[in-house]
Amino acid sequence: MTPPGLEQFLHGQPEAIRKGPLAILLIEDEAAVTETLQHHLKAGFRHILALSPEPLTLPDDGAGRISNLIWNTRCPAAHVDAVNAVIAAVPEGTWLYYCFNAEFLFFPFSESRHVGEMLAFHTEERRAAMLTYVIDLYAPDLRRSPDAVDLSEAMFDRTGYYALGRPGPEGANLERQLNFHGGLRWRFEEYLPADRRRIDRIALFRARKDLRITADHRFNIEEYNTYSCPWHHNLTAAIVSFRVAKALVTNPGSRDEIGAFTWRGSHRFEWNAQQLMELGLMEPGQWF
Repeated sequence: MTPPGLEQFLHGQPEAIRKGPLAILLIEDEAAVTETLQHHLKAGFRHILALSPEPLTLPDDGAGRISNLIWNTRCPAAHVDAVNAVIAAVPEGTWLYYCFNAEFLFFPFSESRHVGEMLAFHTEERRAAMLTYVIDLYAPDLRRSPDAVDLSEAMFDRTGYYALGRPGPEGANLERQLNFHGGLRWRFEEYLPADRRRIDRIALFRARKDLRITADHRFNIEEYNTYSCPWHHNLTAAIVSFRVAKALVTNPGSRDEIGAFTWRGSHRFEWNAQQLMELGLMEPGQWF
């Protein structure tokens, strides 16, 4: 049976979207789809909306917790209308998360604690959004993994990350907002449009009726785009992602120019949050 479209599903106001945290996964291709779904089930999301152009085969362990919905995830900025539709449909205050296939959320102590526990603490700190750094993963051997996806031997850059002030409309830097850079987007920036070179994404946030996401992964409410509150540092999380690596080996302008992604700063990814915290790629803030 063909799954319903996203808008049809949301219009019915199903029980599944009445309480979070909810995850929105945009499936763009066949890379690591099952693994992405299973990872976010294990992270503790109450329900996952898996958006895809064609019906998916869902993992058995996701029965009742995953809704496959038809959505054109391959159009430019496909996340914008999808995320905004979910924001408008869920109760205000619902925690939402979004990512793409072959992307995996990690947060402090995520091996032993669920995402709901972390978001409950973040809510107590009067925060309605959380900064996530998108850390590029890539295969060590593109001859063996021509799509750049290798879950068993994934590599990432352990150095080369930096932040710049984020100018506002009048030129002055915005308070508590920075543009973060690094990874493949930095090393191969000549193949990426300027508006796609940042690695920061507000991937975890609370729904508000007047909230809207933009094509560059920011929100129309500036406080949602801040990395911390004014009085102390807050939790941050990370999304490890093969998405840029996949694009670089697929797009006509770069696929014939790149023979390998590894360099002196490459490091084996160990698939745990502790490694990312030790390298400063996310921090626990006041949560212990």
